[in-house]
Amino acid sequence: MLDRAVLQIRGFKNIHENGKIIGFQFNLRNPNYRGFAGSQIDGIEVIIDGEKFEDSVPLWTLQGRTFTLDQLRNASDIRWSSEETATITVPKLGGLKVGVHDLELCIYMRHTYFPPMVSRAPYRSKGKGIIVGDMPESDIRLGVSTYSYTGDIYTLMTFEDVMKDMADIGVAGIEILGEANISGYPNPSSAWVDNWHSLIEKYKLTPTNFCSWVDTLMFKNRELTDEEATAILLKDIELAHRLGFSSIRPKFSVTSWGLDPYPHWETIVERSLDAAAKYNIIICPEIHSPTPIKHPVIEGYINFIERTKSEHFKLMIDTGIFMTQPSDDGHDGVEEKGKKRPAFMEPLAVPMSDLAEVLKYTYFIQSKFYEIDDNLNDLQIPWREIIDTLIEGNWKGWLSSEYE
Repeated sequence: MLDRAVLQIRGFKNIHENGKIIGFQFNLRNPNYRGFAGSQIDGIEVIIDGEKFEDSVPLWTLQGRTFTLDQLRNASDIRWSSEETATITVPKLGGLKVGVHDLELCIYMRHTYFPPMVSRAPYRSKGKGIIVGDMPESDIRLGVSTYSYTGDIYTLMTFEDVMKDMADIGVAGIEILGEANISGYPNPSSAWVDNWHSLIEKYKLTPTNFCSWVDTLMFKNRELTDEEATAILLKDIELAHRLGFSSIRPKFSVTSWGLDPYPHWETIVERSLDAAAKYNIIICPEIHSPTPIKHPVIEGYINFIERTKSEHFKLMIDTGIFMTQPSDDGHDGVEEKGKKRPAFMEPLAVPMSDLAEVLKYTYFIQSKFYEIDDNLNDLQIPWREIIDTLIEGNWKGWLSSEYE
């Protein structure tokens, strides 16, 4: 599916040639109500951060072929349809810096059913584009959680659009929410599974973490038995393996404001360790605000690791626990302006020393973020300190971006 705006989110990037950045690109959907011949395109004026490029300068790529404006005016076998994008290439030695850029466009098209004196019609549009830096080679790998697309997936975007978006920004890993993203969960059809693997290959993504729920309090009048809860986790472990994931995050029902998990979690996980070993899946309980690292719940997880000596049970850390400034992002309790924020939503500001202590037990990190400014600085979470701590601790694994 295309973005509603003429300027598309995907495709905004610098372009390289012989090791040099020679310009930048962006994608447009056809702003007209119908498709038309490429020869009717009459240029595009581009203003990026106040710098103007005349309408004859940019190159046009349609249906895999690239044209100058003069070549396009004389092309007899190319069209711009309503369902495909045009790629615009603007020559600019050195390209654009990493960060957010303001873009103004004026697309000119000739309408042959208008009188000649007014047939050259302008289509004006404004938007923002983000240049993402090149991903460095590192043992710390970058991915994205489909949770980040909660407001758009299945409404404005298909599941494939989400995967295409991840590939467009250059990340390697995809984290999914099992019950949110798998059609027919917990028993997807073979056709769905085959299509999943096809899309993974198409967009060169690596399945990372499978988010699972073990709703031990799903019934109003009784808790699940240990056998029932274990069956849920075992089924999700098998499904995660079938889809190529390396870890699973089981979210157990909680019993307190401190997010103390269902008290039988140890029994359920221990009964699942053989299956986790069989399928080479790491079971990762999540350390999530308002639970800090120095907490009895986390002590219980670490004691379980030490007691079982299992390589298939480790920690997952949500970086929301490192928040130093609050974000009133519309969650329950902050819907009314000026209303006091609940205590459990106050920033924990967990110190980096605590993170360093548990890195040896940590398999996966959900890179929670709320607000990013135009210079790509996080307004709540101290990323420089987090990354430095991971590097100093020689940590290896996935950082999975999770937009709250």
